Amino acid sequence: MAGSAIGLGNIWRFPYIVGEYGGAAFVVLYIVSTIFISLPIFVAEVVLGRKSRMSAAYSMSSLRPGKRVWKFAGYLAVLIPLIICSYYSVIGGWSMDFMLKSFSGFFVRTSTDEVTGLFGNLTDSVWKPVAMHLLFLGVSCFVVMRGVKTGIEKFSRLSMPILFILIIVMICYSVTLPGAEAGIEYLLKPDFSHLTPRSFAYAMGQSFYSLSLGMGIIITYGAYVSKHENILASSAGTAVADFAFAIFAGLAIMPAVFAAGIEPGAGPGLIFQSIPFIFSKMGENLPVISGIVAAFFFIAVVVAAMTSCISLVEVGTSFLSEKYGMSRKKAVLIVYCICGFIGTLCALEGRLFDAFDWFCSNILLLVLSFLVAVFVGFILKKEEVWDNVTNQGQIAVNGKIFPVVYFLIRWVAPIAIAVIFFTNFIL
Repeated sequence: MAGSAIGLGNIWRFPYIVGEYGGAAFVVLYIVSTIFISLPIFVAEVVLGRKSRMSAAYSMSSLRPGKRVWKFAGYLAVLIPLIICSYYSVIGGWSMDFMLKSFSGFFVRTSTDEVTGLFGNLTDSVWKPVAMHLLFLGVSCFVVMRGVKTGIEKFSRLSMPILFILIIVMICYSVTLPGAEAGIEYLLKPDFSHLTPRSFAYAMGQSFYSLSLGMGIIITYGAYVSKHENILASSAGTAVADFAFAIFAGLAIMPAVFAAGIEPGAGPGLIFQSIPFIFSKMGENLPVISGIVAAFFFIAVVVAAMTSCISLVEVGTSFLSEKYGMSRKKAVLIVYCICGFIGTLCALEGRLFDAFDWFCSNILLLVLSFLVAVFVGFILKKEEVWDNVTNQGQIAVNGKIFPVVYFLIRWVAPIAIAVIFFTNFIL
């Protein structure tokens, strides 16, 4: 679950969202949102998965059969990750292309003017974005094909520590750059005058996106969680790891951005357009170090993207295996073909990419998260939720915390989601 949560939402999306919507003040809102809204919904999704022992497609309808709305929620939980996986793997393909270039020392040898236009050249190309998208998606599908224990969990256990080490290496260099202090201050010293009404909505939205909420992923993984597992501790641990990595990614990127005089709110292209420029400038004086740091950084981006893409593929795979009795290999191949086709269209047409991203982030994720909160808070009996959170009363500490968690799931989360939803359209 930590592998799913820690991904491009942290290393690609978090820094530029922070830059656009208030710096350190935005980070404060992000923390509050994670604790009081996202974490309770995360717990609710794990409860659904573990209690039903079904994938996200059938978790709600199996517990309360006969209601069409819960069947709709189940199919939505399959549709969302398929769409996100399709365009997400395009970003992963961009990351893989930049990683391969960094291995050859491309950013060190190339002038700053050429590096600045590198991302535009990649996205304007016809065959390269498609090829890299299909390659990235193929590697992710191969890991899923290996299964949960031998594939997904083993990959995450190996890649997560490596990822943290790579980001720390980036931080150690980034904070020593001349002018980096301004970037550190921007990320860690709140100035609430920078906030706008939209900052509140985006802080909550970023927390949802980063923790993989409303995608069916956490419900699906919850179905694999042992009945002896402390799901409250696991959920909190995942949220802490996710937040820590987001801050680490910000500390690695933002000081370097300020040191280079780049606008922090440069948008989604911040990593792919600005960071190579920094490596190129660094290469003028420290070519060897620049080449090593560039390779480390884009390895981290690819690993972060892949851990999340694996989770997205797993949702569709488990659905096909349950509904049609397919082998894992056959189910993965079908998911690869579907996502590969849609992703190819997104790689060729940027407007389609943007449309999918907006529709999923601002509508589908919120709708499914709202339904999950309502189901666990109002449809399941309180005793059913209590049994899963406390392991039938065996975890005393969770029993004491349960009233607060249940209140957040039942009342705070649905209202907050509704606010996010309407704010995205009104503001």
